[in-house]
Amino acid sequence: MANINIDSIKECTFDAIVIGSGISGGWATKELCEKGLRTLVLERGRDVKHVKDYPTTNMYPYEFEHRLEMSYEDKQKNPIANRCYAYREDSQHFFVKDDEHPYIQEKEFDWIRGYQVGGKSLLWARQVQRWSDFDFEGPARDGFAVDWPIRYRDLAPWYDHVERFIGVAGNRDGVAELPDGAFLPSYPLNAVEDHFKRVVASKYANRHVVSARCAHLSQPAPIHLEQGRVQCQNRVLCQRGCPFGGYFSSNASTLPWAEKTGNMTLRPFSVVESILYDEQRGKAVGVRVIDANTKEATEFYSRVIFVNASTLNSNLILLNSISSRFPNGLGNDNGLLGKYIGFHSYTAVISGEYEGELEYRTDGRNPAGGGYIPRFRNIYKQETDFLRGWAATFNANRNPYTDTSGVGASLKDQLLHPKLGNWRVGSHMMGETIPKESNKVWLDAIKKDQWGVPLLHIDVAYDDNDWKIRTDYFEQMTAMFEAAGFQNIKTRNDDRRPGNDIHEMGGVRMGHDPQTSLLNKWNQLHTCENVFVTDGACMTSTATQNPSLTYMALTARAVDYAFTLMKKGVL
Repeated sequence: MANINIDSIKECTFDAIVIGSGISGGWATKELCEKGLRTLVLERGRDVKHVKDYPTTNMYPYEFEHRLEMSYEDKQKNPIANRCYAYREDSQHFFVKDDEHPYIQEKEFDWIRGYQVGGKSLLWARQVQRWSDFDFEGPARDGFAVDWPIRYRDLAPWYDHVERFIGVAGNRDGVAELPDGAFLPSYPLNAVEDHFKRVVASKYANRHVVSARCAHLSQPAPIHLEQGRVQCQNRVLCQRGCPFGGYFSSNASTLPWAEKTGNMTLRPFSVVESILYDEQRGKAVGVRVIDANTKEATEFYSRVIFVNASTLNSNLILLNSISSRFPNGLGNDNGLLGKYIGFHSYTAVISGEYEGELEYRTDGRNPAGGGYIPRFRNIYKQETDFLRGWAATFNANRNPYTDTSGVGASLKDQLLHPKLGNWRVGSHMMGETIPKESNKVWLDAIKKDQWGVPLLHIDVAYDDNDWKIRTDYFEQMTAMFEAAGFQNIKTRNDDRRPGNDIHEMGGVRMGHDPQTSLLNKWNQLHTCENVFVTDGACMTSTATQNPSLTYMALTARAVDYAFTLMKKGVL
């Protein structure tokens, strides 16, 4: 019997375990497998194979029962999911439904999730911007969070590494607060977007409009063709899953690449309940998994564990990983686990019209979405009564309209010959929120989900700093729109709840001091050095950039360091 147990343990033992198969989990898997480590990837949802499991990818709008709109019944049943811009008939199968995985909202919070192999990498907006030292140095300079233990120079080569593999379309813009990268050709701005760029450059110092940088193959390099991916077709149906691999996802890129090494074992339907800690050895030894279908528990073992379950689930797993050594959660000696959650404020929108450039029209689709305005507030000095600042999108389009004012023959002629209207311009804000101790998550002491895992309480809210940022966005963007000659300018509060930005971060933040942070500069738990957290949970502050590129770079860097320690026998 003892031999059977030993054999069973051997079958469940790997060099490394990765919890989660989304953007950061896929990168952890690729890097670990490439280094020759036998790696187990645990995904709580179903398997999704590239191309094969994109059932709606080539459907026409008329093939959907409700022409892509969700039914009234579904909107009533799933209000959280329905508030996400990408939740539609063509993509609903990639989203968690409200009643399937409950959580407890202390304040209104939209937790948008995708439980399947690839996670939300199938659904993300694909915008990728590097952080700069203005972002990494921000907390130390402004005093709103603990100091980041890294700077741009630490991450720059890993940004290069990631960008070359995933494929990023962009320009080398020479903007200090938005470092340039290893880019494919950019998607050009249209005539009015370019007009706005020229006006901003001429009238404002240190303000820039650039072509938005996106993880699309505008012109594939050999490394992308080797992955089996081809040029983006500009369909802008990305939330369905792309059969061309035109945008980056774990399913199209990192997971198949890892699978080719022969070192990856992928296990879907695996709900990670907790990380196992050996008190005598002073380290984590594995994970406890509940089968999503049978509810049976299994333990898997490894030398190193990467936690990439997505920000709030990574917090949940660590909080639920209790032992005599860590009664309040793995690595949680300082009581800060689950605290200082941050996110992005998308609560402001501005629109207008432009009567110029009427010799041009928009034709085709731009997967980059148009322009991007990097943060320019409080960059070189504190110049406002709020901390940090905002970035913004900018786009312009010109659509046909039909004049229905006629009667009889004239009406018929007008219906048959639509006209082009003025240009419509628009922008939405991406504001940096300040991580606060009061923005936190914790586990319920009694209520559990169907797998026996405690439900997560989420207590996250906006504050006065967020409203000051929004006011500044309205004021500055209105002035910029007016300078560009735009008319009929309208501002609108976007009543998005926290979480609807889908950029939640923090709770297991990086830092120098084990008294004020959970992770060191290599994304290791200070007090359990063979556990690495490299998804959004590790973020000390949020900056204004879309965060996924930084997660990927941090993950590749952490794997390289972990592998070095494993070769030395330290881990």
